[in-house]
Amino acid sequence: MSDPHNAAETPDLSPDTKALLARARRSFMVSIGLLLAGFIAIGGVLVYRASQGGGSPTGADYVIASLKIPAGAEIISAVAAGGQLTVTFKAGPMTSVRIFDGRTGEMIREIPVVSE
Repeated sequence: MSDPHNAAETPDLSPDTKALLARARRSFMVSIGLLLAGFIAIGGVLVYRASQGGGSPTGADYVIASLKIPAGAEIISAVAAGGQLTVTFKAGPMTSVRIFDGRTGEMIREIPVVSE
């Protein structure tokens, strides 16, 4: 088999075919350029996010060592959002919601849940 890229064996192309190939090459180069620019932008955003210290979504806003709820209470749910921890628990027949500060563990508010 001979090398298909050998110029001596390549048939002459018509001017229209040459123009079409040149346009396809330019289109390919523009597409690759846009793809590389997108990858660079994504990489820049990732580096920027990794270098930022405050407000990380990895749980750094929550350093509570312990929470106080009544003895024998059953925890129904616990949700961490916005730097606060919301705990819903049932102590006997009473259901309550307590909101705690995520950094200090201090109770901000207690809300009793009553039936209508």
